[in-house]
Amino acid sequence: MKNVEKVGIEIERKFVIKMPDVLTLRSQKDYTVSEILQIYLKSEQGETRRVRRRVYSDRTLYIETKKIRIDNMSSEEIERGMSKNEFDALASSPLEGTNPIRKLRHTFVYEGQLFEIDIYPEWGQTAVMETELPTRDTDVSMPPFIEIIKEVTGDKSYSNASMSKSFPEELI
Repeated sequence: MKNVEKVGIEIERKFVIKMPDVLTLRSQKDYTVSEILQIYLKSEQGETRRVRRRVYSDRTLYIETKKIRIDNMSSEEIERGMSKNEFDALASSPLEGTNPIRKLRHTFVYEGQLFEIDIYPEWGQTAVMETELPTRDTDVSMPPFIEIIKEVTGDKSYSNASMSKSFPEELI
């Protein structure tokens, strides 16, 4: 994806969930796990800009993302791949008042829908699950092995950009 821009509308729902059983996640269709480091950067008014390093067992990706929020469920997203050197240069100048976000991301497909579960070192009993949807009206088929604590779609305190400034208390 190096130097190729990908532009699209992202429609997603987000949930705080009870910490899932990793063995159950690993048994799901199209399962992957990756370590993510993301750093927020200075951006234009109305947009969020970040760089992300995503480490899989067999490769590392470096991506710059700009998001422009449309409403509480969707945003325009512009992504481009970059080199490690570009990532390092941008990551060395984080947005003032932010901290790097570190998380372990588990992804899998359940009933044709892709789910992403982010496990943060700041929490021990809960995680965040997202699913991207093709339309706002798409029903979500919740995996039966996931215990939802609260839907947080549109709650800015659970956006990674906000979490880089102030991490919310764990919902138990």
